Amino acid sequence: MRVIAGSARRISLKTPKGLDTRPTTDRIKETLFNMLQYDLADCCFLDLFAGSGGIGLEALSRGAAQCVFVDQSREAAACIRENLQATHLAEQAVVMCCDALTALSRLEGKYCFDLVFMDPPYGILLEKHALAYLANSGLIRRESTRIVIEARLDEDFSYLESMGYRIEKKKLYKTNQHIFVYRENEK
Repeated sequence: MRVIAGSARRISLKTPKGLDTRPTTDRIKETLFNMLQYDLADCCFLDLFAGSGGIGLEALSRGAAQCVFVDQSREAAACIRENLQATHLAEQAVVMCCDALTALSRLEGKYCFDLVFMDPPYGILLEKHALAYLANSGLIRRESTRIVIEARLDEDFSYLESMGYRIEKKKLYKTNQHIFVYRENEK
């Protein structure tokens, strides 16, 4: 795994050992960032369930001003810190080693994110809990903060509308998908 483009281009990234994380492949990462490229300049990026930090590192390398990485695994957090040092992007980053909801509550009032990426463990609805928190949070701006969720192909997102989110688009891959959503303004 490596950084694909930007200031840290071609730098290899470490990944946590074991099967607890699923690093996003270079091909999928490249497709994702082609879709996000116009939103990255000077943005504030949140990488929830960050694993090795590959997505947030790619965002920083491509021009994001700041990234907050969140993962509850100590090994993953250590891996993110090593990758930040290797890419010389540590000054633009905050690494939080705690669960996503704890991190979101600790970040409240300190950040307002332009882009949120979440790649939670599949099938246990952690993204639903994070989205429920964000729906009434000052961490995102209605209609302008883009949220991208990586999920299994068969994951059900029918609950999004009832939470006040609108699906902007879906990108389907062989085994997973990216769902692009934003919070609608209240009518």
